[in-house]
Amino acid sequence: MPPTYPKDRFDHLPHSLDRVGAHRAPGKKGRHWVAFWWALGATAVLIGLGVFGMASLSNKLNIAIPGLSSSSATDTATDAATAVPTAVATVDPSLTVTVLNGTKGTGVAKAAGEVLSAAGWTVGALSNASTEDVTKTTVYYADATLEGAARGVAASFPGSTVLLASDFATSGADLTVVVGADFVSSTTPTS
Repeated sequence: MPPTYPKDRFDHLPHSLDRVGAHRAPGKKGRHWVAFWWALGATAVLIGLGVFGMASLSNKLNIAIPGLSSSSATDTATDAATAVPTAVATVDPSLTVTVLNGTKGTGVAKAAGEVLSAAGWTVGALSNASTEDVTKTTVYYADATLEGAARGVAASFPGSTVLLASDFATSGADLTVVVGADFVSSTTPTS
């Protein structure tokens, strides 16, 4: 059995003292987490500095801080002032319109051509498009000056779109309509 020694002043440590002689006071609870939190904070700061540094070097990241947006009312006013106005829809009988059926139905191009003729357009060729899965009727025009006329043709087909493209520039017609599944006419046969 080990010998027992009488207690002396070093065996009783007051809590207010960190050290008495060769004895140390017990460590504070949670003290080992301090290093973890410092490391986590330093990591977050370094990542933030890295992102900010890369953004300023490449100038491709758009960092928006809530409440401090870079766009202002003057920017949107400038954008609205520089917007290109759309052309007014016109009807010009001197222009020829080719009508192509982009659906599986039969007689669709003829029915669409009759709609255009009734609106005052000169209808050229009536044919089938190279595909039968067109969903939306589109009016193609190759010259930017024909936008008003293209919008005039599109007015005959509610819900149709107008597209400046050179897809049908070699067809010989000024405008080309590719009729989609959205075309509804009383003379269109159902299949």
